[in-house]
Amino acid sequence: MEPSNLTTHKNGRQRKLAGATVPPDNSRDMDRGEISSSEPEVDEEGVGLIRGSDSEDRWHRRVRPGIRGELGNVSLLLFLYVLQGIPLGLAGSIPLILQSKNVSYKDQAFFSFVFWPFSLKLFWAPLVDALYFSRFGRRKSWLVPTQYLLGLFMLYLSVKVNSLLQSEGGADVVTLTAVFFMLAFLAATQDIAVDGWALTMLSRENVGYASTCNSVGQTAGYFLGNVLFLALESADFCNKYLRIEPKDSGIVTLPDFLFFWGMVFLVSTTLVAIFKRENEHGRGKRRVPEETQGVMETYKLLFSIVKMPTVFTFCVLLLTAKIGFCAADAVTGLKLVEAGVPKEQLALLAVPMVPLQILLPVVISKYTAGPRPLDVFYKAFPFRLLIGLEYALLVWWTPSLKQEGGFPVYYYALVLLSYALHQVALYSMYVACMAFHAKVSDPLIGGTYMTLLNTVTNLGGNWPSTLALWMVDPLTSKECQGAAGQSCGSSVEAGLCVKEGGICVTTLDGYYVESVVCVVIGLTWWVWLGKKMKRLQEQSPAAWRCRANQ
Repeated sequence: MEPSNLTTHKNGRQRKLAGATVPPDNSRDMDRGEISSSEPEVDEEGVGLIRGSDSEDRWHRRVRPGIRGELGNVSLLLFLYVLQGIPLGLAGSIPLILQSKNVSYKDQAFFSFVFWPFSLKLFWAPLVDALYFSRFGRRKSWLVPTQYLLGLFMLYLSVKVNSLLQSEGGADVVTLTAVFFMLAFLAATQDIAVDGWALTMLSRENVGYASTCNSVGQTAGYFLGNVLFLALESADFCNKYLRIEPKDSGIVTLPDFLFFWGMVFLVSTTLVAIFKRENEHGRGKRRVPEETQGVMETYKLLFSIVKMPTVFTFCVLLLTAKIGFCAADAVTGLKLVEAGVPKEQLALLAVPMVPLQILLPVVISKYTAGPRPLDVFYKAFPFRLLIGLEYALLVWWTPSLKQEGGFPVYYYALVLLSYALHQVALYSMYVACMAFHAKVSDPLIGGTYMTLLNTVTNLGGNWPSTLALWMVDPLTSKECQGAAGQSCGSSVEAGLCVKEGGICVTTLDGYYVESVVCVVIGLTWWVWLGKKMKRLQEQSPAAWRCRANQ
C-alpha cells in the first residue's frame, strides 16, 4: 500500500511517485476514484477538435501560453488539494492524542476505520462521475456540497471535540470515529471531484501539472493538519522553542484549529461556487475531452475484471501480503507515545524523511522498469519483516532511555535511522507493485483496471492494521500487585485492583506477541505465496486482458 510512518496509523492514501514509471495520474493515489472508460466518447466538439488540430498546432507554434497563462487555475487546484489534506492530517493526529489519554487499543482499532474511505472510494466514484447538475457543473455539483459539509463538520467539532476527548468515562471514541469517518468520506469524495476537474480545468499542454498540484497540495495539507498542529498544540514544544515565558497550553488548541479551517472551507467554497466556472478555456488552449461511462457499465466492468483467474489470484495475494507488517506499521508509533516519547517529536521526525521519500521512487524505479518488477517486491519483503522486529526492540529499549528532560539526541537519531530503513523497504515494495499494476493493466480499460488493483492493495493494508490494533489488548497479560486475590483481566477487575490499593502491572505486552506472530506469518507467506506472486509475472498478456473488451 502507501508509504506509512511511525507517527500515525495509515490513512489509506498513496503518495505520488516522483520519477516512477507508472502514469502520473495514478502514481501517488492509485486508489483514485476517477474511472476511465475504455473508449472515450467523442462529441461534435471533439470531432471539431480533431479536424482543426492542424490549424491549432500552427497556432500553438506561434503562441505558447505555457503555465503562466494558467497560474490562476494551477493555484486553485493546489489550494483545493491543500484543503483535502487538512482533515486527513487531523484524523492522523487523533490516535496520538487518544494514546496520551490512555485509551484502549480496541478503541484505537475502532478509530482506525476512519482511514478506510480513501481505500474504498472506488465503490462510489462512478456515481460522482455520472450524477451531476449540468448547469452548475459536473465537478462543482459534488465539490461545493462536500466542502460545505467538511466546513460544517469542522465547526461542529470545534465546539464538541474537547467534551468528546474528556468525557466522564474517558474519550467518546464512538462519536469521534463517526465524525472523523464522515470527514474522511467527504474528503475522499472531494478528491474524486477535484481529480476529475483537474483534467479539464487545465489545457492539454498543462494538464501534467495536475499531478504536481495533487502531490504537493495533499502533502502540504497533511503536514499542516498533522505535524504543524501537533507541534503548536504541545505546551512543551512551544515553551521550549517558541516562547520566552512558559505557559500550560500550546499556541494553538484543537477547537481553535478546527474553527479556523472550518471557516476557510466555508468561505473558499462560496468563492469557488460564485466566481469559478467549469470548462473555461482561453485563446489558444485546447480542451481535454471528459471521459464518461454509465454507472452500471462501470460496476459490470469491475466485476468482469475480478472474475478473471489471474486477477482474482493476484487480488487474494494483495489482500494477504501485508499481514506480516501490520504490528510494526500500525502499533509501533502508539507504543512509543505510551512509553513517553512526545507525540510532537515523533511527528517532526517525518520532516527530514521528505527528501528521502522523493528520491527513493526515482532510484527504485530503475530496477522495476523491466519485465519482472515483482522481483524487487519479493527481495524487499524479508528485509521489511526484520525491520518490524527491530521496531519491537526499539519499543522495548525506549523506557530505559527516558531521562528527566526527555530523551537523548542519539535516541531520536536511532528512531530516524530505523524509520529511514523502513522507508527503503516500504518504497521498494510499493514502487514494484505499482509498476506491475501498470504493466498488466488492460490498456483498453487502464484507468478502471488500475484503480481496482490499487483499491485492493490499499485494503490489503487497512484490514490487517485494524486487526493488529484490536488484538493488542487481548494478547496482553497483566497481574495485580499489592492487593491479594485481585486480577487485571478486564477493566472492571483492574478498577477493583486499584480500589483495593493495588496496581496493574503488565507481565506480557501483546505488541511483542503480535510482532513475533506477524513475522512468522510474513515469512510463511513469503516462502509459500511470495513465489506464487513472482510466477504471475510469467503469465501472458492475454491472461490479464478483460474478455469483455476482446
